[in-house]
Amino acid sequence: MPSNFVEELDKCGNFADVFEIVKKSVEASLGIRRSGLMLYLANLPTQIGAMYQVGSNSIILNRVVLNAVKALAKSRRELNSFIYTILLHEYLHSLGCIDELETQQLSLKIAKETFGEFHPTVKMAKNPLAYYPEIQRIGENLAGEGELEIVKDFDRSSQRYFV
Repeated sequence: MPSNFVEELDKCGNFADVFEIVKKSVEASLGIRRSGLMLYLANLPTQIGAMYQVGSNSIILNRVVLNAVKALAKSRRELNSFIYTILLHEYLHSLGCIDELETQQLSLKIAKETFGEFHPTVKMAKNPLAYYPEIQRIGENLAGEGELEIVKDFDRSSQRYFV
């Protein structure tokens, strides 16, 4: 299983592509899946990679952190691995795993099963923001500035098609 997902993640070009791998890997590991989630980008404090409000259908990804990772990542694999890890963690929250430590451990388990022991997702699943310690130094000056931005066509499984 790992090599197929590794190749798929390497080819991802947007959030929706990465999120499809998140959903497939969770379903393969835990046998559960949900649809109907929306993704928003917002400027948040740098110690927050993303968040999910319990009972909602929204994941909010920190635009400040994302932009920093885009600048720091050494490859598309590294950037997509970061996005995968952040979305995986929040997706598990949306599936009812609320405890942070439990969610982190489950993220690590799924990353190992999906990509193998030595893939960047495994290191990032331990603590995604620790992978890029430079992010903490960019400060809080951008947090709260800018509007909430919706990412269109994020959860493809909730789209309706006309025949």
